[in-house]
Amino acid sequence: MLGQMTEWVIRIVESLGYVGVALLVTLENVFPPIPSELVLALAGFVANRGEATLLGMIIAATIGSVVGAWILYGAAYIFGPGPVRALVRRYGRWVRITERDLDTAERWFARWSTTAVLLCRFIPLVRSLISVPAGFARMNFVSFTIYTTVGSLIWNAVFVTAGYLLGQRWETVLYYADYFQTATLVALAAIGLAFVAWLARRKMA
Repeated sequence: MLGQMTEWVIRIVESLGYVGVALLVTLENVFPPIPSELVLALAGFVANRGEATLLGMIIAATIGSVVGAWILYGAAYIFGPGPVRALVRRYGRWVRITERDLDTAERWFARWSTTAVLLCRFIPLVRSLISVPAGFARMNFVSFTIYTTVGSLIWNAVFVTAGYLLGQRWETVLYYADYFQTATLVALAAIGLAFVAWLARRKMA
């Protein structure tokens, strides 16, 4: 299954370039079973070959992430919890999404509020579904877009750059995706703690 999907992704990215990456990432956000790591690492490899730029691929992927998030946010905003949950119950199995997955996203949003839209961009599956409770809560659209863009930009930059650096071995990113994800979360936590410490020192000064 993954082999067939890889071949399909390769054909689209190689034939459409930036547009192909943006479209695939949009699709991946709406249908989470498509592994974003695969698309992003391949985008980096294509940039490595000189057929695109690294920055261009990161931007294209981020545009796709934001558009995909807008689609889920918009659906949840317009239809509300009842119809969306009914849709998940009826058709979720086709894209490997369950009500439990939706419950997880809602718990994250309930606990962290708008910040969850940023933090969850680094957690598989939830990073796509977090747009749904944000839509249910009718989160401010500008804030939603900013948090989504920042989180997606970091995630995309990590994996596109990894694919770029690995070159011909770009597919190995799939096997080390958990490590990349953990390293990114640790780095963000360290930056957050450093920022809090800096604010505390300023108040004490």
